[in-house]
Amino acid sequence: MPSASLLQKPHAHSSLLGASLHDVLTRLKAQPHLYPTIDVSYSPAQPLVAPVILNLPANGFRLRFDASDQRLRLIEILDFGKTQFSYKSIDLVNLSEEKTTSTANLGHSSQYGPVFRHVYNRLMGPTFPGEYLAPNEAAEPQTGLYVLSYPGIAFTFPLQHSAWSPKADFVSLLSSNAAAPAKSLAIFNGASWHEARQDLFTRPCLNPRSLALSTKGKEYQPDEIELVSVCGGGVVELLRRSSTPFRIVLGETTPQDLVAELGPPDAIYRKNDHRLSIHKPRRREQRTSHGSYGASPAKSEDFLDPDYSSAHTTTDDSDAEEDADQRDDDQGQSTAKCFYNYFHHGFDIFISYPSGGSPHFPHSSPSAHPPGTTRAMGHLVATKVLLHGNIPGSYPFNRYRRSRWAVDIDAAGTSQILDSETSFTSLSKELRSVWKGNYASDEAEKATQNAIVLDRDWGDSPGSSYEVLEGWEDSEQTHKRGSSAQEKSGSGTTQIFGFPGMLFEVLKNDTVSCLTIY
Repeated sequence: MPSASLLQKPHAHSSLLGASLHDVLTRLKAQPHLYPTIDVSYSPAQPLVAPVILNLPANGFRLRFDASDQRLRLIEILDFGKTQFSYKSIDLVNLSEEKTTSTANLGHSSQYGPVFRHVYNRLMGPTFPGEYLAPNEAAEPQTGLYVLSYPGIAFTFPLQHSAWSPKADFVSLLSSNAAAPAKSLAIFNGASWHEARQDLFTRPCLNPRSLALSTKGKEYQPDEIELVSVCGGGVVELLRRSSTPFRIVLGETTPQDLVAELGPPDAIYRKNDHRLSIHKPRRREQRTSHGSYGASPAKSEDFLDPDYSSAHTTTDDSDAEEDADQRDDDQGQSTAKCFYNYFHHGFDIFISYPSGGSPHFPHSSPSAHPPGTTRAMGHLVATKVLLHGNIPGSYPFNRYRRSRWAVDIDAAGTSQILDSETSFTSLSKELRSVWKGNYASDEAEKATQNAIVLDRDWGDSPGSSYEVLEGWEDSEQTHKRGSSAQEKSGSGTTQIFGFPGMLFEVLKNDTVSCLTIY
């Protein structure tokens, strides 16, 4: 019989609330002997609106996460007979003995669950009166629910509706034969369940996303990233939970800077797939005037060179050169290039040699020291940042923690909020307005609406699971359930759209799965 010490110490359970979906699901999947079945439920049409639910039927509890930030908001124990739960070293239910209660009149069979006397006298102590939920008039038998709340914890007791009276003492009611043992328990942040459910999925979280940061260990843990601000001009500002913001300047920030501020990467990946190199324009064809964007981002070398991480979430980088006398140098540089994978932060950083400045937003003022000018061109620096959305149902789901980002509206010259929760249709419309008139021709501007289609359902491994497709065929997206099921219903098919300095990987439900800043 598995045991759970979620409630071992007073309010210790609250340290789990606020943990990221990625952290929790990764830990659960690492212990299949304890958690053999994990069902993931989400809304395929609105994955960033409806909560994400992890249901563990073999263990008798359920976890609910908000959709936008993917943080644990609610723990529900639904079956006390599946796992031995405890509070302050006192078992909620003694599973070694079958609990029998007088539930014949309620239409219930004998069940596991803490009785009111045990909760009130031994576990929690006195509290204020709770909330009674009357049954539906057509329901048989007529059994209501009484929710007894404590700070952060609420028990739900079935109660005969005929015995209920608003004037009755709740202690006498729940101690009588009219009440059954608790059928469920909720763990949340708030003074009571009545208060907490008003803004359960939107109230600020007090705890960090990483469970490692919630415990007071001796090992150093880098501060977690709350939000990534896209400032244009190759500047990416990381807003941290406790520390001061850290700016990544593409073409300048070194690997040493990254390790000092973000800690060592979780993994380092060196790419070896170059199948998109055929789409890269020749260097002679790339020479356009400096004041405009002669090629659409959808056709430029940078668009076809997005370097999507060690998880192989989309395309790769290729340094194929036109001139044969440069091939040896290119091969030497390619071996030095790599991805710094920060799975727990939710992003990748591509390390390579600087090749040019990143475009500024048209309404912003270029910095006094453009990226790539303050360091020697022969040094390895950060040249791209890939922010992963961890969208449920997408091919790379749960490889990264969700990374939330926002475009600096002052730098972009727009009044609209453009962030990781904005649909791509709205993002594209606003960004086309921001960049309007800054292309070399109308044709180049219209080309931003074109996209490359990738299908990562094909292949035997993530490293060989994408292809460039000629067309785009819609297929119905299904509701994914189960941690081990690999669906082949088009969940790996995405589109890549480009704007100067930014690449968007977009799913069929119009959500952004990954944003690359270059």
